[in-house]
Amino acid sequence: MNPELAPTLPADMPDLWRDALGQIHQPAGPAPRIVSLVPSLTELICDLGLTEALVGRTGFCIHPRELLKPIPKVGGTKDVKLDVVRALEPTHLIVNIDENRRETVDALAAFVPNVIVTHPCVPADNLGVYRLFGAIFSRVEHAQALCLALEEALAEAERARQALPAEKVLYLIWREPWMTVSRATYIAAMLGAVGWNSLPESHEPRYPFVDWADAAWRQADRVLLSTEPYSFAERHLAEVEDLCQRPAMLIDGEMVSWYGSRAVSGLRYLVQLRHALAGEAGVQA
Repeated sequence: MNPELAPTLPADMPDLWRDALGQIHQPAGPAPRIVSLVPSLTELICDLGLTEALVGRTGFCIHPRELLKPIPKVGGTKDVKLDVVRALEPTHLIVNIDENRRETVDALAAFVPNVIVTHPCVPADNLGVYRLFGAIFSRVEHAQALCLALEEALAEAERARQALPAEKVLYLIWREPWMTVSRATYIAAMLGAVGWNSLPESHEPRYPFVDWADAAWRQADRVLLSTEPYSFAERHLAEVEDLCQRPAMLIDGEMVSWYGSRAVSGLRYLVQLRHALAGEAGVQA
């Protein structure tokens, strides 16, 4: 899904109703039937009090666990079972430019009346997602509460960024082949919000391979091993430290990569982590 495909829109239409492709949405009415193909936005749907309207989700949509157990699965974020979605008769489909395939969404759009396209690139973009969902699904007060919480979390992150020395970090998302994230990613934006500047400094490719023979990785002040999509664990720390001669630590990948309502707790998690590490450094000094 390409943002450049967005149509030319009337100037008097409020941005509140426009999704990431500029498509204008109308209020959903009293009984929406939602299928979400985006795990973090499935969580947001539940946090907006819309669990009863959720009729389908991917197998990766796992939070909040108890609420989602009875919700039918429609496949994965990439391999969606079209016949299963069709049988659920959804009125609304929630997708993301990075997480879902364009051809799959086009096929679903043939029988789902409303396709809501999202593309948060930085933490503050979640404000627009909250407001969009709140407007469409009549959850304006829920959305306003989330906006307030996110604005407070963003302010906390900025205070931490200003107070603590900036650090260069290598954020690993895969092993053999080793892979990291570019600065064009939402993950890098989350890290940057608290003063962790990700390596490499380039924007393309979005998910570069790591060649440990390249001395550039030794510019990192620390290496962060994400718990998703690869399940890095304690046993990998010594291996990574040996490869790049830099200190390594595990980091909760959901807190860094999930947007939607998770952005609030994710930013606060990163703030707490940065302060904890700064405290440890002070004690060691």
